[in-house]
Order: sequence, then structure tokens, then C-alpha cells
Amino acid sequence: MNLKRYTHADAQNVRSLLLDIHDEAYADDPNPFHSRERFSYYVDLWSSRNDWQCVSGWEEGGPVGYAYGSMFKPGGWWKGHRRPSDLRGSVFALSELMVVPKWRGTGRAQQLHDVLLEKVMADMVSLQVEAEHSRVQALYERWHYSKVGETEPSGDIPQYSVMVRKL
Repeated sequence: MNLKRYTHADAQNVRSLLLDIHDEAYADDPNPFHSRERFSYYVDLWSSRNDWQCVSGWEEGGPVGYAYGSMFKPGGWWKGHRRPSDLRGSVFALSELMVVPKWRGTGRAQQLHDVLLEKVMADMVSLQVEAEHSRVQALYERWHYSKVGETEPSGDIPQYSVMVRKL
């Protein structure tokens, strides 16, 4: 897999790619929360951060997927969940890890994940997984993440499991 790395300076140039991969990944999902319009808000929110990092993978002439995130500000944490008091230090928020259906189950997701984290200078990484996706949570547990709680859902935002891995 060929890999490309992006920063905040590249955000506008890579925006369409991120949205197109999202559309392919959620093509069969009628939930409005997973719509392109809704997801574009989150892409713009995360990529507007000066320390935003992204890695995309390419194979057979097309995209495989991507991973992106940025640092939480000191004391920052996921909306809808209180940061556990025993978690001290800097935290990289892995906001998205997405692989197109053709490449799921091939190890590409872990490769994207690992390459993104290679340049992260933090004490830990945290992510959220939709609580109903137990198989995805189990995958992250195999990658040495531990569940530290669940978010309080609000509006149409689903409940998430919050997971952490020490770096």
C-alpha cells in the first residue's frame, strides 16, 4: 500500500477525498448521522486544527482509506464523556479511521493507524467507537486499546465507547 501524509496545510486539498471515502464506506447506511453533509462538518472541524495529521492509503490505482486526528488541548476530552481522573498527560484524538469496503479485513486499517501514530508525540491516543459496533471495539482491543467508558448520547448522536491506548 502506498501511503500519503497530510497536515492542516493540505486540508482543503484532501477534503473531497475524505468525503468520497466516507460516502463509499457508508453507502448502505440510511442513518442521517452518517450523511456526507453531517460528516463534512466533522472533517472541517478536525482539519481546521493546526496540528491535524492525516494518512491515506492507495492501492490498485484507488484509495484504500485514511486515518486522521489531532491533539486534545490540555485537559480536553470527548464531548459527552468525562475524562477519567487517572489519565494524565497529553492525548492524541484519533478522530477517524476509515477503510473502503473492498479493503476491510485485510490489515490495511491497522497499517493506516500505525503509520499515523508514528509521528504523534503524546502520552496516549484516544478514540471513540459506536457502542453498538462490538466487533470494531474488539479490533481496537487487539491493538491494545482499553475501554474507559461510554458517552452520553444527545440528539441523533449515537452512544460511543471511549477507548485509550498508552503510547
